[in-house]
Amino acid sequence: MFLLHQYDSFWIFLLVSISIPYLAFSIPGFIAPTREGPEKLTSYESGIEPKGDAWIRFQIRYYMFALVFVVSDVETVFLYPWAVSFRELGLFAFIEVIIFIFILVVGLVYAWRKGASEWCQLPNIRVKVAEREPNPAV
Repeated sequence: MFLLHQYDSFWIFLLVSISIPYLAFSIPGFIAPTREGPEKLTSYESGIEPKGDAWIRFQIRYYMFALVFVVSDVETVFLYPWAVSFRELGLFAFIEVIIFIFILVVGLVYAWRKGASEWCQLPNIRVKVAEREPNPAV
């Protein structure tokens, strides 16, 4: 017959592992004081008053740079286990890794030619503010 008491430690561990995050997020809601106001509703940006709208456009260059970084990171994650067990895998795995690296190098060359690896700032454009004439109505 199937004995459930063999799994008592598993059920206790499961119950504790589910309850800890739940308690960690719910207890502060009961204990912490709630103070609502305009200061609480503003975004915090390192102690500096936020200016403008939060929804601004970023240049695609930043996303391309991040994408090249992520691909390089993932490449390392895939190559490390192969390097550890290189002797046991044989010639076929070596050829597969050469093809894998070749595909990544082709992608890197493509990204390089498209300018994804360039991190240059746009030139500072200074706009001269025209001197205002005094308002006669004031």
